[in-house]
Amino acid sequence: MLPKMQTDGPLLSVVVPMYNEEPTVGNVIRRLKLVLSETGVRHEILVVDDCSLDGSVAAAAKYGVRVLKLKQHLGKGYVLRAGFAKAKGNIIATIDSDGSHLPEELPLLLLPVMQGKADLVIGSRFSTQTSATSSRNQAGNKLFNVLIHFLTGTPISDSQSGYRVMTREVLESMDLLSGEYEIESEMLVKTVKGRFCIREVPITFEQRTYGRSGIDPLMDGFKILVSIISAFLRGR
Repeated sequence: MLPKMQTDGPLLSVVVPMYNEEPTVGNVIRRLKLVLSETGVRHEILVVDDCSLDGSVAAAAKYGVRVLKLKQHLGKGYVLRAGFAKAKGNIIATIDSDGSHLPEELPLLLLPVMQGKADLVIGSRFSTQTSATSSRNQAGNKLFNVLIHFLTGTPISDSQSGYRVMTREVLESMDLLSGEYEIESEMLVKTVKGRFCIREVPITFEQRTYGRSGIDPLMDGFKILVSIISAFLRGR
């Protein structure tokens, strides 16, 4: 059990990207609110909807959180950037809305940042266990990890994880350009180049049990490769 956090401490903004996640987003928000209430950390939850075609917006809104709706379907990178622009917190977290990340594990990612031991904490699906992700996704992730290590000298076990906590200083140090899934890689490389402290924390990953992921392994994989190289060459 983690210690009770100070209610007069930093404000945490949890940005939740969403696209057609009606079956799960309400449960994710409910559990987020419960665990954050138990820790006592000041917080806001901002759900950013990428023009969902189902009842996702209503499912999220009934829990009393802020819901930002994009006017057209643009991609995860645009969604996160829109959320970051509206987030008010000194600390910013991201968690997927499909239920694959456990809200109960958020304090594990948050604690190193709150204690000043890390500027960016990544929830790693691969650091201590075999992940529930597909073998194809695992192979792609390993390739990106190796490339980032080669370019930056920073070893990483899960460069594509969307479960993260970072300081506002990290976020404001970057000029994010990505429009889709490559945003995680862009953020990581630019954080390394900014000489911030990065830590990984083992997390549980639960594969979605409905629908399918919107990731195109070939197209999105190519975009991730390009984003890693571009972020390394461009700097911030």
